[in-house]
Amino acid sequence: MTDKKEECGLFGIYGDPQAVHKAYFALHSLQHRGQESAGIASSDGEYIHCYAGMGQVSRVFRSGRGILERLDNSIAIGHVRYSTSGSTNPTNSQPFLSEFSRGQVAVAHNGNLINASLLRDEYEAYGHIFKSTSDTEIIVHLMAKPTHVSKPDPLGHVLNHLQGAFSLLFMFPDRIEAARDPYGIRPLCIGRTPEGAYCVASETCALDAIEADYIRDVEPGEIVTFDHRGMTSRYFVTPGTVTPAHCIFEHVYFAKQSSVIFSDNVHEVRKRCGAQLAREHPIEADVVIPVPDSGTSAAIGYSTQSGLPFDMGFVRSHYIGRTFIAPSQMMRDLGVKLKLTVVKNAVRGKRVVVVDDSVVRGTTTRGKIRSLRMAGAKEVHMRVACPPVKHPCFYGVDFPTYGELLANQKTTMEQIRDFLEVDSIGYLSLDGLLKSASLPPDHYCTACWSGQYRIPVSTVVTKFDMERHQMQLFDDVEL
Repeated sequence: MTDKKEECGLFGIYGDPQAVHKAYFALHSLQHRGQESAGIASSDGEYIHCYAGMGQVSRVFRSGRGILERLDNSIAIGHVRYSTSGSTNPTNSQPFLSEFSRGQVAVAHNGNLINASLLRDEYEAYGHIFKSTSDTEIIVHLMAKPTHVSKPDPLGHVLNHLQGAFSLLFMFPDRIEAARDPYGIRPLCIGRTPEGAYCVASETCALDAIEADYIRDVEPGEIVTFDHRGMTSRYFVTPGTVTPAHCIFEHVYFAKQSSVIFSDNVHEVRKRCGAQLAREHPIEADVVIPVPDSGTSAAIGYSTQSGLPFDMGFVRSHYIGRTFIAPSQMMRDLGVKLKLTVVKNAVRGKRVVVVDDSVVRGTTTRGKIRSLRMAGAKEVHMRVACPPVKHPCFYGVDFPTYGELLANQKTTMEQIRDFLEVDSIGYLSLDGLLKSASLPPDHYCTACWSGQYRIPVSTVVTKFDMERHQMQLFDDVEL
């Protein structure tokens, strides 16, 4: 997968003497979900302390600084971020720590609120002051509103005001509350450590990192509380009244292969996608190679189904992060060259099938194809383990605008083939993708391919919508 920006990863743990250090290792395992910033908040039962910074987990909490030791408490939540709302800015790092009439609260969010800008306009009109450009801060202002605080279930009342995708962790001094939007767009699961402490995470790989056992998912529309009583649950929407819309792109690209997402192991789903891709788009060739890492499982499936040998035509440098982090196309192209090196002996003189999880802009994909040609590949056939991405995502993925999406601008397979400079191109059909996962087809969100948005989006929103509030300050000043 290239040319796409990531989402976020969450982790929380209650009642463990090593909670902060376990949060650190869990965030390491979730680093693939966001590399822009990282943070951990902890509580001693009375006060919340938080530290967050720009960069990867190991950089923010690098050894010798004593940060983890100063945070050391038995309750902790953590966050790794790539921005889908709000720019790359230290003030947007999470967890977001604030204080209101009920005391302190730290919030960590994965997803995107499509009504955040409207809510911010409303609250600013009443005199509220915002210190970030993240949609997550809106939630705290909702929580602080006196008419909301007085409700029997203030948090449930607030969550009913939110539109869009949200998996959320709230840490109060004495407890953690985990919530998921009524459609269950983003994943969130519950685990328990061998010592009996409860934990909650975006993916099961984070549970594996601390040797916790998976219990179950946080259900769509559910709030799960972890406190001195153990684990309790309530719903802010009536269960069964909303058909889920799980983001199947979690299986295509986001999640780690070892994770279980929406009841399916990611590696197995990707292998099934690759096998179906081979059925739909067979080709005479000499070798199948993946674009690592997220294309590897699909390439294994394609190879097994087609009978073509599998080989590693690209070698990935693990010292280069996911290239969507780069702010410009030039830097993305350079990042790809540094990250992926062609194994010339694997492709020279051969008809090569290249399997990637997806293609978005297509520019860095074209660069990979050119590198295979330069290495002596005789033919290059592109196979993509999902349908053409034609529509932006407004639910927590920073996809480009319509004008930047390759499949939106190039309307035929011939045009896409020529742009990518390949001998042939084949995408997995939407039906083929949905058949590769276990849940009913209508339980998945397919908006980025089909354009059918389960949560209506009345206006096109971008990650920089919040910036317009700050820019307005300059527009009103005569320089």
